[in-house]
Amino acid sequence: MTKTPDATRRSDRSRRAILDAALALVGEVGYNKLTIEAIAARAGVGKQTIYRWWPSKAAVLLEASLALAGDAEAGAGWTGFPDTGDLAADLKYVLRATVDEFNDEKYEVPARALTAAGATDPELGARFTEQLLEPQLALYEARLRTAREAGQLAPDTDLRLTVEMLLGPLTYRWLLRTAPLTHAYTDALVDGVLGGVANVTAR
Repeated sequence: MTKTPDATRRSDRSRRAILDAALALVGEVGYNKLTIEAIAARAGVGKQTIYRWWPSKAAVLLEASLALAGDAEAGAGWTGFPDTGDLAADLKYVLRATVDEFNDEKYEVPARALTAAGATDPELGARFTEQLLEPQLALYEARLRTAREAGQLAPDTDLRLTVEMLLGPLTYRWLLRTAPLTHAYTDALVDGVLGGVANVTAR
């Protein structure tokens, strides 16, 4: 008896092949030269298969970047932002993992290309921020809010500003390659930022 092909499994394989192809190609040729035709050819699918699921290459790249972030979290055993009660240790743990990801070519090359693409494609940039960056920033803010409520941070601490003080220099160093990204650097960054916002009465 001939077994009926599993259309769902086939679709999942095709979808993943398309996302992997998009990430590989954007790292090789850049966003401006990336085409749906090239993605289809690399993935071994028809162009119409891609258009059935996504309206544009920007949409393909957005889903690919979300999938890449999910893979990175799974590979690192990510189960959520840690809350051990030691804010500095928790932030250092997460930022060290971020450095490891930035230093891994598998994630670094497409992430750099996607960042550049978001700067030149307003639609992609806005959706990238809304669906990927903002949820990540919210995790930092939630952890800082817990620390503020516990009296570890000054009551008037601006949570978003503190997150940007942590991630801004890290992103700057990564984007412009001004110096190596190391665990020692992120540890110093955490100590420096928290030194400015810690509740002096709790020291």
